[in-house]
Parts: sequence; C-alpha cells; structure tokens
Amino acid sequence: MGGMPLNDMPWWRWRINVRSALHMLSDPGFHETTWLTGQEGYGDVTDAVYRLVEDTWLDNWSAEKYVGAVFRDSGEAALVDVAVLRVLRILHQVGPDAPVSAYLEHQGWPEVVLAAREAHVRMARADGEDPDTPPRSLDVLRIMTRS
Repeated sequence: MGGMPLNDMPWWRWRINVRSALHMLSDPGFHETTWLTGQEGYGDVTDAVYRLVEDTWLDNWSAEKYVGAVFRDSGEAALVDVAVLRVLRILHQVGPDAPVSAYLEHQGWPEVVLAAREAHVRMARADGEDPDTPPRSLDVLRIMTRS
C-alpha cells in the first residue's frame, strides 16, 4: 500500500491502541456481529473508549499534542479529536456500564461511527494497511504491543 510502517512512530504502541479503538467504533458490521452478540476477545464499547484515551489522555487535551509521537500530522490529530469528543459525549450520557445496545441506539451514534471511520481510514492508510480488514482481537493487540 505504500504507507509507512506502524512502528516508525515513537509511541507506536499507543498508536496501535488508538487505531484499534477507532477501527472497532467505526464498523457497524462489527457492532452487530461482535459487540451485540457478546463475542469474547474484543471487549465492548467502554473498552474501546478506554483504549482510545487511556495512555494519551485524549479525554483531557487535543491529539495535536501528540503529532510526531502518536499521530503523523495535524490532519490525523484533528480527525481523532472529533471522534473522541463524539464518543465521550455519548459515554457520559449513557454511562460506562451501559449495555452495548444503549450506545448503538443513541441518536448520536451514527456521528461517532462516521468520525471514527474517517480517523481510522486516514491512520490505516498512512500505516500502509487496508482499513477494511476486520478489527483485531485484544489478544492480537497484546501480541503486537509487546516489547
């Protein structure tokens, strides 16, 4: 695909987690077949949000702070900021312990999906990966982020 390798970023492990979260949040088919059915190994919406903001503190400041470390440029950072704000708004409205269906049925959920998709596609392509492959399991993520 002509992109850059994922581990060329200084904080590439954080990038993997952010991309994984965005990927899961952006895929309605995944929501239906995995999250709604409770399939093991992929976590839930709250887990995806946690991976999105866990180490980066994107719930407290802009992704722009991480350009050159986690994000390749300001364009990526801006798309991630939009996705983070949209998903956090819903998280705060329905609560972190709400069932998956509460998120997916929320009137603002399509905006989350769209924003996460835009950020996910841009980041995946920049890393030379196909944005339309299925999301990776949490076990695969653990293997990928080992030292």
